[in-house]
Amino acid sequence: MVGSGPSKKAEIRLAQREDLARLPVIEQRAGERLRGHVAWQVFCVCPTDVAVFERGMEHQSLWVIECGDGGVVGHLLAGVLEEDFHILQMDVLPQHGRRGHGRALLRHALMQALQRGHRRAVLTTLCDVPWNAPFYASEGFHIWPSEAWGQGMQAVMAEEDAAGFPMALRVAMLRRL
Repeated sequence: MVGSGPSKKAEIRLAQREDLARLPVIEQRAGERLRGHVAWQVFCVCPTDVAVFERGMEHQSLWVIECGDGGVVGHLLAGVLEEDFHILQMDVLPQHGRRGHGRALLRHALMQALQRGHRRAVLTTLCDVPWNAPFYASEGFHIWPSEAWGQGMQAVMAEEDAAGFPMALRVAMLRRL
């Protein structure tokens, strides 16, 4: 049911080593939702290296959502960019989408960020995909103008440009915690 939140059987927890093999599969299947979008090819050729997930796990900045009926169905990977909590990636299996799992993961991670002393959360995303920028806007993020970026976000956007992302559709977003 849309907007009803995750099922009572869903649990958010820090990722464990045995979860790591499942995360690239979740990422790939979630990326399939972009088939036909100009950014789809970039996502296909730039999967997240398992070592990145391992570092997130080691830094306790990788959360998974587990459903009793489907095992791990989504994840959120974060880091730190300058002093900001940086949401690097969030994916939910399409067959478990629109059940509030992504929203629950995001809210959980933001609560963790606040408890860790971060004052802001930042991310980059596509502005024209409903489950990207409009979704984050519904959670209090706003477009972060490029003239306000620090060196960290400038570097992130330069990396995304070099990877081939359609930068006219790519935005940085910020939320105060």
